[in-house]
Amino acid sequence: MLHKKVEDICNRQVEREGYSSNLYLAMASWAENQGMAGIASWLYVQADEEKLHMLKFIKYINERGGKAIILHLKNQYQNLKVLKMYLPRYSSMKNLSQPALMR
Repeated sequence: MLHKKVEDICNRQVEREGYSSNLYLAMASWAENQGMAGIASWLYVQADEEKLHMLKFIKYINERGGKAIILHLKNQYQNLKVLKMYLPRYSSMKNLSQPALMR
């Protein structure tokens, strides 16, 4: 049996992973619509990775007798104002991918 405190912490992580996946997905769709196929492809991969993390936590909770809670994810980044703010700083698509490659 999963301790309630552990279950709550894991459910909070489920929410965070889902939120991150949704955010990457929104950015990927925006980039794809802007003609940035390479960046969009990378962002789609990141969205899938976050979704996989979320699923692992869900299975962990459920397999131990807890109840995974899947919350509604609000799309607060429809316009992606933050991403648009940073795009002018990069003179080419090569430069746009540099920060991600430096991690």
